[in-house]
Amino acid sequence: MLEERIARFAPRQSKGISYRESGSGPALVLLHGIGSSSASWLFQLESLAGYRLIAWDAPGYGASAVLSVAEPRPADYAQALDEFLERLLLKDLVLVGNSLGCLMAGAYAALHPERVRSMLLLGPAGGYADLPEREAKLAERLRQLDELGPEGLAEQRAPTLVAKSSPPIALELVRWSQRRIQPQGYRQAVHCLAQGQLATDARRYGKKVLVACGSEDVITPEAGCKAVARAFPRGEYRTLAGVGHAPHVEAPEQINQMIAAFVPR
Repeated sequence: MLEERIARFAPRQSKGISYRESGSGPALVLLHGIGSSSASWLFQLESLAGYRLIAWDAPGYGASAVLSVAEPRPADYAQALDEFLERLLLKDLVLVGNSLGCLMAGAYAALHPERVRSMLLLGPAGGYADLPEREAKLAERLRQLDELGPEGLAEQRAPTLVAKSSPPIALELVRWSQRRIQPQGYRQAVHCLAQGQLATDARRYGKKVLVACGSEDVITPEAGCKAVARAFPRGEYRTLAGVGHAPHVEAPEQINQMIAAFVPR
């Protein structure tokens, strides 16, 4: 059943970037996390009406080509995103990110604030750049990839991404994407995470930003997400009770309502 639902939104191609699309109206660009894919936005593609939804597969994910830089920074993904959006003729949009996708969103908004109307960041990853344990965290992420591979990550890491009370289909969808990660793309994304510093980019974007984090998020806990919200000149914060690290998957109706209230149709 899940496979059939995902297949309804077959990936499209735009010069090396794959993406899924649905609807019409104001453009929402959906940016997934490090162990995920465009398919993680399935429940929004299915039921969030009144918007043009564009969920990309970041470079190295899905059918998207890897970046030419071996150890890319968030700005490298922002450049790839800019080229992708230029091809789609999108210059007035809202960015909706989850986890590492928020780091990419922040980098893009800092570089092109005139094109981004606002941002909604779900469980944002702040990046490791300013952490004393940066190298250790980088090495641990790469070790997990080498030892577990995509299938092992799906079995061992996926359950930590969703709250225990989440519906079974939430974990199923998270695992679906993790099983399909490309090791080279994931490795590049780990370097992006290690070199990222969302709080720095945040200071360069002065429009409206809503940061939301699940109360059960053990990957990017609320304290860090609140700090991200404070870093934006016009940042607001909201707690998602009983939700983990993938709110759009675990509580899609709540997130769809949040988007509808945040982004006028």
